[in-house]
Amino acid sequence: MAIQLLIMALNFLRKGSVRGEKATAGTSIRASLTPTSAFLLVMRFFQFIFGIVVIGLYAQDLVRATNAGVGRDPKWMYATIIGAIASIWALLCMTPWFKAWFFFAGDFLAFLFYLIAFGIFGKMYINEDPEGNKGITRMKHAVWILLVNMLLWFVTTCYGAFVFWKYRKARTTHTGRAGVHA
Repeated sequence: MAIQLLIMALNFLRKGSVRGEKATAGTSIRASLTPTSAFLLVMRFFQFIFGIVVIGLYAQDLVRATNAGVGRDPKWMYATIIGAIASIWALLCMTPWFKAWFFFAGDFLAFLFYLIAFGIFGKMYINEDPEGNKGITRMKHAVWILLVNMLLWFVTTCYGAFVFWKYRKARTTHTGRAGVHA
């Protein structure tokens, strides 16, 4: 029953509500919203949210170090900066006028940066015994957030690369065969 309702809702969004209605921002977005684009929009939303979570998890240690007069650790600065850059990139990719698949190299860089951060913090905290220390427990959880981020960016990288190579030799209006252009 729930699956049928979901299929009906996706069909409604894909086809639009009324034939011949005037093109507005709402109808244009609905017309271009396919199940694949909806999936990518959800992926980008989670990339944004998890990027903000990374900022929150690592920046609080930077603030604590600054307030204590201790120097900031570059590893924590790296994680915070990567979270900020990736969140901005995810927001940019969610806009309808931006063809994110064309810039899949940006997704690959975000994936690579999260992979590096996961390696750094995973080596430090995965096998660490927290012994009641809430800071270490929080950092152990933060490592898994980095892994989720890495996987989200890997999926969008693979999709972007696939679409890029699929459509890079697509027919265009200049070749006279514009019907199958992306």
